[in-house]
Amino acid sequence: MWRRRTIVRTFACLLAGAALAAPALARAQAFQCSLPREVSVPEVDTERLRRLPVTGYTLALSWAPEFCRFREDDKRHARQCSGREGRFGFTVHGLWPESGRSWPQWCGGSDMRAAELRKNLCISPDARLVTRQWEKHGTCMANAPATYLKVTRILYNGLRWPDFVRISREDGLTAGTIRTRLADANPGWFPEAIGVHLDRKGWLEELRLCYDKRFMPKTCEKARFGVSDDEAAKIWRGL
Repeated sequence: MWRRRTIVRTFACLLAGAALAAPALARAQAFQCSLPREVSVPEVDTERLRRLPVTGYTLALSWAPEFCRFREDDKRHARQCSGREGRFGFTVHGLWPESGRSWPQWCGGSDMRAAELRKNLCISPDARLVTRQWEKHGTCMANAPATYLKVTRILYNGLRWPDFVRISREDGLTAGTIRTRLADANPGWFPEAIGVHLDRKGWLEELRLCYDKRFMPKTCEKARFGVSDDEAAKIWRGL
């Protein structure tokens, strides 16, 4: 019952607040994007159920130019990486509930509908990923996929994005610089609430934004925070 009462009330407050703030929301990070006319819902294999109380959330954002490097001709990722249906900056990897050092997963819920899935394909241009995120994470947060997807859109579209192409050209770029630039662009955010994850060669792969149970920014735990502020960073701009 904890999931139905507490999380649904939190989501309701977030949805109501977004309705009041809607005119001020920033535009999506996609440089350009066209939604497909038809969408099919992929099948996803489920894993072990784990019910735990939700203590916070993480919004994981992938840097598409880096993800798509060497994947331009990959049919599996054609929507995101071919350039034919859009060019993307940060895309949503997922919205994840947290529970201390672990996380709830595969809680069971309503089936994803194609019409709802389609609405998120400009912020998360991979139908299989969106479906899996709902079934693995969203089912532990909401009773219906439409609610989970709408909250994901609200959080994502509420962010203001500095020019990461310009940031990529800064001398002495570090993970701390990336955190600071994003925090400065978003009142209420602070660097300690922004996780930066680099690959082994120092290229930016993902940001992880840390929220408390009320969807307010909070200091990230070590695993979500990623590399230290003084770690040298590079941002692939694409071709």
